[in-house]
Parts: sequence; structure tokens; C-alpha cells
Amino acid sequence: MPTHEDFLHHALAIAEANVRAGRGGPFGAVVVRDGQVVGEGANEVTSRNDPTAHAEIAAIRAACRALDTFRLDGCTIYASAEPCPMCLAAIYWARLDQVFYAATRADAERIGFDDQRFYEELALPAGQRRVPAARLDLPDALRAFEVWLAKGDRIPY
Repeated sequence: MPTHEDFLHHALAIAEANVRAGRGGPFGAVVVRDGQVVGEGANEVTSRNDPTAHAEIAAIRAACRALDTFRLDGCTIYASAEPCPMCLAAIYWARLDQVFYAATRADAERIGFDDQRFYEELALPAGQRRVPAARLDLPDALRAFEVWLAKGDRIPY
């Protein structure tokens, strides 16, 4: 049976292969359920021109397709580096059970990937962030919510 270290080494190998292939940053991830890899991904931000194309996001998407579900309860994700705030949020939304990672955010910062600024921004009140956010009070703001609540066959998440 493969160990946590084995799966983490697999994520690290994906990261290195990704860099050598020129597809993106040095990040890889695998999602595992019951000792089997059900999804894997590599960072392809620059090759896809997609700032959301992080390894963890790709691995989560692949696992969800493979398992035909949007919930990954019972799964663990192994990432070559500590997940950024976006990936961490996706991990929570996917309901993964556990995260293992190798390099820290400080390690990533030393090579030019500064996730710390995102952690700091998210800790600020919305109006004080570099990209400010403000609510506009519209009369139909909750209409879609009301339709959702009235929908008898909705799938909660």
C-alpha cells in the first residue's frame, strides 16, 4: 500500500516534469481515495493564460470528473507546495478530508511566488483591500436565491 510520502513524491514528480515540459510553475498535486490516485494536476497558469490553473485546482477537477461528483469526501490531496488561498478554498469547497504538502509558502516566496500578500489582503476588511469590494443594494439582488430556495430538485452543497 502506498504511503503519504509516496503520494507526495508523485506530486513532486509531476511538478518537476511540468517545469521541464515548460507548461507552467513548479507545482503538482494528486487526489487520492482508498489508496488510489483519482486525479492529478500541474500548474499551467502561463501555458493556458489562466490564473486559476493551479495544480490543486486541476487535480480536484480531474478527481471530480473521475468520481462523477463535486464532493471529494473520503479523499486526500497531496500538493508539492503549501496551497495558496484560492486552492485552499477549493479544497474546502470540495470537502477533501486532508492535505499533505512538501514545500512551504516561505519556500515558494524565495523563488518568486508570493502567496503571503494574498493571505494578508484577505485578512483586511473588504473596503481596505488593494482590490476594494463594495455591495450595491439592488432590489432584485436576492431573486436568484429565492428561485433556488423554491426549487424542489436542487442539489445542496
